[in-house]
Amino acid sequence: MQEFRMEDSYRSAEHFSLEQIKAAILSGEIVQATALAFDAQRQLRFRIGNYQGVMPFAQCAEGADTGSVRDIAVLTRVGRATCFVILGFQQGAKGEQQLLLSRADAQRRCREVYLNHLRPGDVVEAVVTHVEPFGAFCDVGCGINALLPIDCLSVSRISSPLDRVAVGQHIYCVIKSRDAQDRFVLTLRELLGTWAENAANFSIGETVVGIVRSVESYGTFIELAPNLAGLAESCPALQPGQPVSVYIKNILPEKMKIKLVIVNRNLEKKIRFDLRYTQTDGQIDQWVYSTPESGKKIETDFSAVVL
Repeated sequence: MQEFRMEDSYRSAEHFSLEQIKAAILSGEIVQATALAFDAQRQLRFRIGNYQGVMPFAQCAEGADTGSVRDIAVLTRVGRATCFVILGFQQGAKGEQQLLLSRADAQRRCREVYLNHLRPGDVVEAVVTHVEPFGAFCDVGCGINALLPIDCLSVSRISSPLDRVAVGQHIYCVIKSRDAQDRFVLTLRELLGTWAENAANFSIGETVVGIVRSVESYGTFIELAPNLAGLAESCPALQPGQPVSVYIKNILPEKMKIKLVIVNRNLEKKIRFDLRYTQTDGQIDQWVYSTPESGKKIETDFSAVVL
């Protein structure tokens, strides 16, 4: 079975020999090359070995033939690695031989063979393609996008998806559901550890670096890890995203609370914590973030979701 990966992860066809081109046509292998132009005929142009490759607009993305794909979604491929299958040779306007390419066929195959068989709780690899205030869009295979909402990026509160991920970053996510446009909705927080797993990395009496996430009248929430935050004294002079050093005064599993004291508010370098995954493959049926002794319940039951 064809292994389906994110765009920019396939074998490059830019230096294919004629024999390699013919083999790719026969096998239907998904390959990639850099899109060189989006021309006046609304087609992407490539260079494949000694041949020009052309991708008519209807072949540029799944749904382009029905009008559900806008030009901007295609022309932004220019200068970027783009995956496709080579359908065969055709004659160009000047009588030259060209290669006919189809990204849409690669995407349809990816959806039919791979994506349509995924279920809630499945762990998948993805690449962040762009970010909006409400979430990050991620390539889950052949340039097919899924949405990772901001509230699914972590248990800890963040102001922007950019507080957690960056465009071009390879991440692992869990299939959560589908939205009204039938796109996958992803979640990340279930892979970043429970409260107890994160708290086990810290000890009372330590001084560590944290990130201010919100300043309230009753205290300042400071992130110690992507799925763990503690509470320090209120400090209106601080801003969300600001790094600080904090002293860990107490760790209370029964309340899922960490009490902090701000030590240094003048750290110069902005930071973003690395994502440390507890799982990078397989399937999750149920995930419980809360500690057993806590009265507050934070959990995700993937087995109850029907796609």
